[in-house]
Amino acid sequence: MRKLVGTALLLGLSLAVNAQLVDATRGEAPIPQEPVPPPLTNPDNSDVRRQRSYAMQPPIVPHKIEGYQIDRNANRCMFCHARTRTEQSQAPMISVTHFMDRDGNFLAELSPRRYFCLQCHVPQAEVNPLVENRFTDVEAILRGSPAPRSR
Repeated sequence: MRKLVGTALLLGLSLAVNAQLVDATRGEAPIPQEPVPPPLTNPDNSDVRRQRSYAMQPPIVPHKIEGYQIDRNANRCMFCHARTRTEQSQAPMISVTHFMDRDGNFLAELSPRRYFCLQCHVPQAEVNPLVENRFTDVEAILRGSPAPRSR
């Protein structure tokens, strides 16, 4: 009984302390409260390819994709990025790695494990970072340049 009361007391004390904790990504709202999310911003729609920050980074989506159907019945991205559509759309073709199965065998069509594009490829928007970012590109490290400052 004594252990049960002690555990309940510690749990209550822990909850009281945690109620005052604040997480930087949540703004000023304490952890138990639901913060008001910032308004959505318009995604980049420049159609300009951006430099990748590291080897094997998936390219970002440089255009709006609102309303694109990507489910088990259809993949709107393939209307432009499929091998057979790139000449008329002028969009880059998906990587040959998207035609490989998990054993490294090449397939005639898009691999089911690469079908849902937004698992890796994401649209961009000009927003301030929620937390400080000190990521340094490998080229900057090789040149001995200082790390870029976050906005």
